[in-house]
Amino acid sequence: MNVRRSAAALAAVGVLAAAAPATAAEPSPSPKVTVPSGLYGKGDPTYDGVWRQSLTLLAQRTLGYRPAAAAVDWLTGQQCANGSFAAFRAAPAEPCDDKVKADTNSTAAAVQALAAADGHGIAVGKAVDWLKSVQNEDGGWGYYPGGPSDTNSTSVVIGALTAAGTDPADVRRSGKSPYDALPAWSIPCDQDGGGALAYQADKKGKLLPNADATAAGLLGALGKGFVARAGKAPARDACAEARTRTQVADNAGAYLAATVARTGHLTSALPGAEDQPDFGNTADAVVALAADGRTEPAKKAYAWLEKNAGPWATQNGPAAYAQLILAAHALGQQPGDFGGTSLVRSLNALGPAPHMDSAAEHEEKSDDDSGTGLWWIIGVGLVAGIGIGFLLSGRKKQQP
Repeated sequence: MNVRRSAAALAAVGVLAAAAPATAAEPSPSPKVTVPSGLYGKGDPTYDGVWRQSLTLLAQRTLGYRPAAAAVDWLTGQQCANGSFAAFRAAPAEPCDDKVKADTNSTAAAVQALAAADGHGIAVGKAVDWLKSVQNEDGGWGYYPGGPSDTNSTSVVIGALTAAGTDPADVRRSGKSPYDALPAWSIPCDQDGGGALAYQADKKGKLLPNADATAAGLLGALGKGFVARAGKAPARDACAEARTRTQVADNAGAYLAATVARTGHLTSALPGAEDQPDFGNTADAVVALAADGRTEPAKKAYAWLEKNAGPWATQNGPAAYAQLILAAHALGQQPGDFGGTSLVRSLNALGPAPHMDSAAEHEEKSDDDSGTGLWWIIGVGLVAGIGIGFLLSGRKKQQP
């Protein structure tokens, strides 16, 4: 489970004052809410069911797998008639009513996953239409419809629009697109944390640097999301006034690279607690830095994850494994051999088995035999004419 995502949902409904760190434990394996068939993971899905399922399906697609029909059907079954998705609907056969809290993040994540799964154009189209209908006048999105826009929600929707084949620059409310909203959260260069992005302004209107928002905003400014490949290195590192999305990306990438360079990872803490490594945010930073062409700091962070993130992924489940797989994908690394562990097998074991093409099946064997990397195998398959669908997608929510 993506713990930061779950905590963000709790924070959004006022249960938490701040998001929990990424090292927090997954909900009990015996949750109060029954985990339905087709859903990955054993933890309580109340706050992250659609999110973790979406990341799982995306990660499987980058590996060349076709997700199990039961897993895709579970996700499509969560959609409301108006196209939106809530974090989790325990009774999907019942119509959505005022008690169902649809949100932009779950909806945008589902759009990305269903666009990658193919054959779900109607569901994707309805979800995109709903997202457009709840866009704020500043061009961005909040977590819930009508809430103030924030960097993370706006960026995950940008990724969804891109995945659905819609140019985010063309999605406007009051003449403003999501790319017009991002500069408002970019911290001026002459201030503490200059170049970083805030989640949103605090009650006093002050912008505070937020690593999770910076990684999300970087991908959003690039027009990308959950799934990305290494891009072209930026032309400059000097911080400049962020008037355009390109300048937002340049500033955010430089800030994130410098932050990761210090220790190889990002940190998070609850109020009153000591700073601690944030595995989930670090994985997200790997994807964002790679997409921005800053591969050296991305590789440093990935190497740190390989040494340290295994127990975190085991504890936190599907979304954690998916995040690590997406980080590996961004750098062309081998998720079948992640510090001696196969992220591929670990993820697939948590739900209905996906279907393997010949390349993926070979990779399963290579974990025990030759050690051949998945990405080399998929490359051979591509040369031979095997088509593998890939998706460019979106992001998450607040971290203190």
